[in-house]
Amino acid sequence: MAKLNLKDFQENLAGRIKAAASEPAANARLSFEAGGSFWLIGLDGAGEVVPVPEIERVPLTRDWFIGVANLRGVLYGVSDLSTFLGGPATTRTPDNRLLLVGEPLGINAALLVTRLTGLRNLAELEPMEGAAAPSQWADKSWRDQTGRVWHDLDGSRLVSHRDFLDVALQ
Repeated sequence: MAKLNLKDFQENLAGRIKAAASEPAANARLSFEAGGSFWLIGLDGAGEVVPVPEIERVPLTRDWFIGVANLRGVLYGVSDLSTFLGGPATTRTPDNRLLLVGEPLGINAALLVTRLTGLRNLAELEPMEGAAAPSQWADKSWRDQTGRVWHDLDGSRLVSHRDFLDVALQ
């Protein structure tokens, strides 16, 4: 199997995102892993995906709020999605990414995720009717051909919720 360098991977992903944007928006999803769970987010709610820059800790904040990062001169609040959802803290690796979920709403919020897993088309997934969602920010769950379960994250509902916005310790 041929190895892709980071530049080729990013160019390939950018091309696939552009092609997916021409599909019906309801079917195209960016997929990622966070805390051992697999997630989907609509391309309209995903904002941008960037490598993890230096993050400056902020004292007296909740454990899931990692700190702030400067991205092209704009400060973003960075939250560990896994920890926010009650899971373990994300182990830092070169595969980690920041998902700028607040951008479509004008909120400078980024989620630390374990890794991107690519693009998914909902037409290729089987809806799991009656399955309990893992959080109040996941609308639906889906199963792929290998049996892996994917949860559909509603990024706009997450970043506008009071629990997410309240990062200060009580």
